[in-house]
Amino acid sequence: MGAAVTRFRHPDVAALVLAAGQGTRMNSDLPKVLHPMDGRPLLGWVLGALDELGVGRTMVVIGHGRDQVQAAFPDSGIEWVVQSEQRGTGHAVMMAGPSLSEFDGILLVVCGDTPLLRAPVLHDLIEGHRGAQAAGTVLSTRVPDPTGYGRILRDPDAGPDAIAGIVEDRDATPAQRAIDEINSGNYAFDYRALEAVLGRLSSNNSQGEYYLTDTMRLLLESGHRAAVRCAPDYRTLLGINTPAQLAEAERIHRELEGAGAPGNGES
Repeated sequence: MGAAVTRFRHPDVAALVLAAGQGTRMNSDLPKVLHPMDGRPLLGWVLGALDELGVGRTMVVIGHGRDQVQAAFPDSGIEWVVQSEQRGTGHAVMMAGPSLSEFDGILLVVCGDTPLLRAPVLHDLIEGHRGAQAAGTVLSTRVPDPTGYGRILRDPDAGPDAIAGIVEDRDATPAQRAIDEINSGNYAFDYRALEAVLGRLSSNNSQGEYYLTDTMRLLLESGHRAAVRCAPDYRTLLGINTPAQLAEAERIHRELEGAGAPGNGES
């Protein structure tokens, strides 16, 4: 997992890394999260950020090529969660349920294919989540071209960090498609509140999957507060799905390392 120095302390936070996908667009038999960026697996960069964040537990959801992924991180202190059948991000979190049966802290859900994600951004997400007294907080960012991404719908009447929902690109109205603030796929949850709504997720959609995105709506419908925290530099949240995106991430990484990557988010 590297020799990251712990800069923050979040012992009451359990991190769940989503790393079960096959990554078919990488055109390789290698599990996507093992593809290297500047000599280190994509998942290794994410785990390094969590080391620096000082979380109490690190769990990784694995599926495709799980033996390879586990073998790449021996003696790492990771709790492995197997998602044999990939049925969406909500389903991945469900698979961690048995390991979290006694847990009542904050669950941080992060993507395993975001190698530019750094601890200060996650620290700001957690602190924003606490400050908002929310049951769920989504990490957002603003992008030059939001096409294809879920859009963040804010509720200014409920406060500067309140979210009204997330609408997928295919379901958005023309006005909503003009929104440039998008869902990064990273979240902080009060786990007990999340657990209560996970069972209400439905796979009645075009993909037949359980979407973690839907939990934000369910939390709001249950009377909970939901919030959003916006990262200032969208580049730090870029996911890797193709070799071209990996090459671009390597370029951005060298650029950010040279300039000093921005750390804090904003509500």
